[in-house]
Amino acid sequence: MSAGAQAHRPSARPQSSLHLFLAFSRLSLMGFGGVLPIAQRELVERLGWLTVEEFAELLSIGQVLPGPNVVNLSLMVGDRYFGLRGALAAMTGMLLMPLVLVLVAAALYQQFAAHPAVAGAVRGMGAVSAGLVMAIALKLLPALRRSPLGRARWMLVTLAVVLATGWWRWPLVLVIALVGGVSCTMAWHCLGARPVVPRQEPSP
Repeated sequence: MSAGAQAHRPSARPQSSLHLFLAFSRLSLMGFGGVLPIAQRELVERLGWLTVEEFAELLSIGQVLPGPNVVNLSLMVGDRYFGLRGALAAMTGMLLMPLVLVLVAAALYQQFAAHPAVAGAVRGMGAVSAGLVMAIALKLLPALRRSPLGRARWMLVTLAVVLATGWWRWPLVLVIALVGGVSCTMAWHCLGARPVVPRQEPSP
């Protein structure tokens, strides 16, 4: 394996399924208003279980699969290291404590929803969530340097997604089917156009 490939490999891995469970439990409790930015910081920057490129790839798969993005991400990370056992441990850690807290918060919100301070706090959390999503998008930009589409094409794809979802209000399924399909076709074409580099066998 080349030195460049080694530089992009994660430097650590979870020690056990319990380690996965605790890590994703911590992650889920820190992600108030949006777990995705915390997931990138924890899995890539603090724990080192994934590289930026791997996180972007798993996230992109999780976004087109049914279910919440981060839950899909936890399943794939857990399965990567410990198979089905790891996937269940990571998913349980992601969902258990938030489920309890959401049930408690829903009961409290039912009692205090009319209070002006509570209504203002909910509106403020919406703005924070939007800022967190923008922050994670900026952090994942370096991963696009290795995209087979090249800068011009992935910028066009990004613009098409923004226009389709934010301006034209297309349904998400239609955006994934059309823009995602065109993007995958372009990536397949670009990968096929690359010259095949023969693999060099190590000298005895």
